[in-house]
Amino acid sequence: MLVRFATKRLEKCYREVAVARREWGERVARMYVQRINTLHAARDARDLFALRALDCHPLKGERKGQYAIRLGDRERLIVAFADTELTVVRIEEVSRHNGD
Repeated sequence: MLVRFATKRLEKCYREVAVARREWGERVARMYVQRINTLHAARDARDLFALRALDCHPLKGERKGQYAIRLGDRERLIVAFADTELTVVRIEEVSRHNGD
């Protein structure tokens, strides 16, 4: 799968784990890099939905069209698919989820 980043900062956090640690802490930084590596390895979105540990699911409301992937207990990676074949994913943000 082709991975794109919404911001240079998100890309830098992937390429330089020390930056990610400062941004989110050790645990979330490590999971962020692992999840991006998983996205790179996936063929398309079906691979992501098949991996239960990711908890990849569509979002609702104003985030319709975006998907969440679990990073930690409350942290999630927000992504959107940039093509109809679901083979290009765009990293939108890392957010803290506080419930519905």
